[in-house]
Amino acid sequence: MKERSKSSSVSNLPLILNIDDFKGDFSFDALFGNLVNELLPSFQEDSADSADGHGIGGTDVLPNGHTRTSSDATKFAQGLSAPLFPEVDALLLLFKNSCKELVDLRKQIDGKLSNLKKEVSTQDDKHRKTLTELEKGVDGLFNSFARLDSRISSVGQTAAKVGDHLQSADAQRETASQAIELIKYLMEFNRNPGSLMELSPLFSDDSRVAEAASIAQKLRSFAEEDISKAMPSVVGGATASRGLEVAVANLQEYCNELENRLLARFDAASQRRELSTMSECAKILSQFNRGTSAMQHYVATRPMFIDVEVMNSDNKLVLGDQSSQASPNYVARGLSKLYKEITDTVRKEAATIMAVFPSPNDVMSILVQRVLEQRVTSLLDKLLEKPSIAHPRPVEEGGILLYLRMLAVAYEKTQELARDLQAVGCGDLDVEGLTESLFSAHKDEYPEYEQASLRQLYQAKLEELRAESQKVSEPSGTIGRSKGASVASSPLEISVAAVTEFVRWNEEAITRCTLFSSLPATLAANVRSVFTCLLHQVSQYITDGLERARDSLTEAASLRERFVIGSSVSRRVTSQAEAAAAAGESSFKSFMVAVQRAGSSVAIVQQYFANSISRLLLPVDGSHAAACEEMATAMSSAEGAAFKGLHQCIETVMAEVDRLLSAEQKAADYHSPDDGMVHDHRPTNACTRVVAYLSRVLETAFTTLEGLNKQAFLTELGNYLYKGLVNHWQKFTFSPSGGLRLKRDITEYGEFVRSFNAPTIDEKFELLGILANVFIVAPESLSSLFEGTPSIRKDAQRFIQLRDDYKSAKLASRLSSLWSS
Repeated sequence: MKERSKSSSVSNLPLILNIDDFKGDFSFDALFGNLVNELLPSFQEDSADSADGHGIGGTDVLPNGHTRTSSDATKFAQGLSAPLFPEVDALLLLFKNSCKELVDLRKQIDGKLSNLKKEVSTQDDKHRKTLTELEKGVDGLFNSFARLDSRISSVGQTAAKVGDHLQSADAQRETASQAIELIKYLMEFNRNPGSLMELSPLFSDDSRVAEAASIAQKLRSFAEEDISKAMPSVVGGATASRGLEVAVANLQEYCNELENRLLARFDAASQRRELSTMSECAKILSQFNRGTSAMQHYVATRPMFIDVEVMNSDNKLVLGDQSSQASPNYVARGLSKLYKEITDTVRKEAATIMAVFPSPNDVMSILVQRVLEQRVTSLLDKLLEKPSIAHPRPVEEGGILLYLRMLAVAYEKTQELARDLQAVGCGDLDVEGLTESLFSAHKDEYPEYEQASLRQLYQAKLEELRAESQKVSEPSGTIGRSKGASVASSPLEISVAAVTEFVRWNEEAITRCTLFSSLPATLAANVRSVFTCLLHQVSQYITDGLERARDSLTEAASLRERFVIGSSVSRRVTSQAEAAAAAGESSFKSFMVAVQRAGSSVAIVQQYFANSISRLLLPVDGSHAAACEEMATAMSSAEGAAFKGLHQCIETVMAEVDRLLSAEQKAADYHSPDDGMVHDHRPTNACTRVVAYLSRVLETAFTTLEGLNKQAFLTELGNYLYKGLVNHWQKFTFSPSGGLRLKRDITEYGEFVRSFNAPTIDEKFELLGILANVFIVAPESLSSLFEGTPSIRKDAQRFIQLRDDYKSAKLASRLSSLWSS
C-alpha cells in the first residue's frame, strides 16, 4: 500500500520540459537523468554504490539494476506476493507525458522555423533588390570616373601642347634674340676691312673671353657657310654679297688675335704653375680647331724639346766622350738611364695635362709622339751610323759587328721605353708602330749587314790564324826545310776552337734575328740566311784545312817517287828515303788529326742546328727541310776532301810497307841454305819492322777516327795490306822451313789486323795461314790440303808454284790432274 501511494503521488507531479534543455551541448543521458532522478532516488544511490558491478557485505546486483541483500533474499524466499518494480507505472506515465510534451515542442519549433523561413525569404528579396540598385549606382559612378579621367587626360594633353608651344616659342624667341644679337655683332665685323676698333665691349673684355670666343666662332661658321652657298651663284654669273667676306676676314683676324692672347695668358700661367688659369685658357682654346694649337703649343714649349743642354746631356749620357768609341754595354746603361729620365718627365707632364686640358689623351698622344720623333730620333741618328758594306771599318775598331750590337741595344731599350710610355698613357697613339718606324730603315737592310759582319769576322779570323801559323813556322824555316820538315808542319790546321767561335758569332746573330723579326716567316728567312752563312764558312774552313793536310800527303808522295827512282839504281837505304818515310808518317798523322777536328767541327754545327735553329724554322713549312738539305750540301765538299785524303793515307802507309818489305825481306828468310838445321820460330825482320811501323802510325787513326769512318778506313787498309803482302810473297821461293817461317809471319800479321775489328780481313788472313801449308806438306799430301776449302784452290795454285821443288817434283802435272779430278 505504501509503494502504491508513492507512485500515485509521483504521477501527479508536474513534468518540466523546456526548449532550453535542447540548446547547447545536448545530452540524452542528462535529460533522462533529470526526469527519473526524483522517481528513482534508490536507483541513483544503488548505482553509485555498485560502480564495479558487485555488492559489499553480502549484497548482490540483479540484472535489472536493483540490489539484493540477505534480507531481500529472505523475503523472496518467503514468497513473491509484492511487485518486483513498483515505480514502473509512474515512469510509464512520466514517459507518456514527456512524449506529448516533445510533440508539442516539435510543433512549436516547426512553426517558428516556418516563420523564420518566410522572414528570411522576405529579407533576401529586399537584399537582392538593394544589391541590384547598388550595382547600378556603382556602374554609373564608374562611368562618371571614366568621363572625368578622359577629361583630365584631354586637359593634360592640351596643357602639354600649350607647354610645348610655349617652350618652342621661348626657344624661337631666344634664338631670334641670339640671332639679332649675332646679326648686330656680324654687322660690327662687316663695317670696314681690318677695322676691329669699333667692336662691342664684349670682344675686348678679358672677363668675357669665353663668351666672345664662342660668339666669334658662331659668326665665323655662319659667314663661311653663307659664302660657300653663294659660290655656285657667282659661277653662274650672279652678283654675290661682298659684306660677309669682309666679316669673315675680320672674324679670322679677331680669332687669331684672341687665340694669341689666350696662348700668351696660358704661357704666363704655365710659368707661374697656375693650373686653374691654364685649365680655363685650355677650355676656351678648345673652341679653336678643337684646341690643337694649344696642345701643340704646350708640348712644343716643354724644356726637353727646346733646351740645347738637354740634348747635349742626352748625347753625353749615352755616347760618352766623343774622342773614344762607346761600347754596347756602356750605351745600354746610358740608354736605360736616359729613358728612365724621359719616362719620369712624361709622367710628371701627364699629371699637369690631366689637370689642365679637357682632352688629356690627345695631348699625351702629341707629347709621346714628339718625344719619340724628336728626342729619341735625334739620339738614334747619332748612335746608329750605317757602315759601308763594301769598305767597312776594321774589326779592331769594331767593324760591322759594332753597328749591329748598337742597333740591337738601341732597339731593345727603345722598345722598353715604348712599353713604359704606354703604361703612363699616350691616348690613341700607336706607340709600338711608331717605335718600329724609327728602326724601319735599319731593319730593312739588317740581313745584308748581318751576313757582311759574319764574312768580315771570318776573314779576320783566318788572317789571325795565318799570322799565328807563320810565327810558329818561322824559327825552324831553313833547317826544317832541308830535312823535309816543311812537309810535316802544315800551316792553318783545322781548329775546333775557331769553329766554336764561328758558331758563337752565328748564335749572337740569331739572337738579333729573333729580336728584330716578329713574324715567323720573316724570322725563318733571316735565320736561314744567317745559318747558311755559317755552313759556308765551316764547310770552306774544314775543306781548306783537309786540302792543306792532303797537300802534305802529296808532297810526301813526291818525295817517295824521287826515292823510288833513285833506288832503282842503288838499292840502298839513303837519307832521302828516311826523309820520305818521316814525311809520310808525319803527314799521315796530321791528316788524321785534321779529319778528327773536321768531324768534331761538323758535330758542333749539327748540335747547334738541333738546339737553336730547328725550333725557329719548324713553324714555317719547308724551312727546316731546306736548311737540312743546305747543311748536307755544304758538308759534302768536306766529306769529299776527307775521303780523298784517307785514300792517300792508305797509299802512304802501303808505300812505306812496301819500302820496308823491299828493304828488309831477304830471299834467305824463306829459303835458307841451311834448311835442314833447327827451324827459327821468330817472325822475319821485315815482318817485325812492318808490324812495328803499322802499330806506330795507326795509333793516330785508332784515336782520331770514330764510328763508320774508322771501320771503313781500317777495312780498306786491311784489304790493301792483304794484297800487298800476297804480291810481295810472289817474289820468293819457299822451302818447307821457309813455309813455316812464312806461316809465322802470317800469324804475326793476323794478330795485328785483328785489332781492326774487321771480320772480313780476319778471314782473309786466316785463309793465308791455310795457304802457307802448301810449302810445308809433302807433294803427295797437297790434294788432301784443300778438301775442306775448295774456294782457295786458285790462290793455292799460285802459292804451290813458289815451292822450291815445284819443277823437281813435277807438281805442275800433279796439280793439273788434281784440279781436273
